[in-house]
Amino acid sequence: MRYVTLSEVYTHRIAQKYLSRSGKAHAIACAYHAFKMAKQQNVSVDLATKAALLHDMGHYTWYKNGKWDYRLYKENDIHAIKGAERAHKLLIRLGENPQYAKEIAYAILFHTDSYIEEGFIKRTPLQAITKLADEMDEEEGGLHHYRQIDEDKAKNMIERLDALVEEELVKQQ
Repeated sequence: MRYVTLSEVYTHRIAQKYLSRSGKAHAIACAYHAFKMAKQQNVSVDLATKAALLHDMGHYTWYKNGKWDYRLYKENDIHAIKGAERAHKLLIRLGENPQYAKEIAYAILFHTDSYIEEGFIKRTPLQAITKLADEMDEEEGGLHHYRQIDEDKAKNMIERLDALVEEELVKQQ
């Protein structure tokens, strides 16, 4: 059973605020990557797409002298921690199943090694998919966060992905 759709998540004002900050084009691309991997690995496409869509909503912009400083970001970043908390709160507010919201939050928490040494944790399949979906769309120096997407196109892509998730869930019943 699906409690909250990607469209409901995407259009919420809180998601819009943080996705605008971290890059809507990147978030949507990651959600599509996660869908494909989750489908192949028999992991919940619903949870995987939501985790990938929201994975960077904890980003803080690290600027020095008015310019983005990637080194400062890499040294001080805790976006996965903040993002997991924000995503969990948003999903609960929207009416997501509390256990699903928790699993999604954990996937966001462990999607990066920027603050955790590699090998320190053993990721679940959902967490691994979220991490890989992010890595598949990365660009040198964090440029993937600055790719632009037309808002109508973004909404259409989210609606299409919602339909794909629904189709997959029906097949699994």
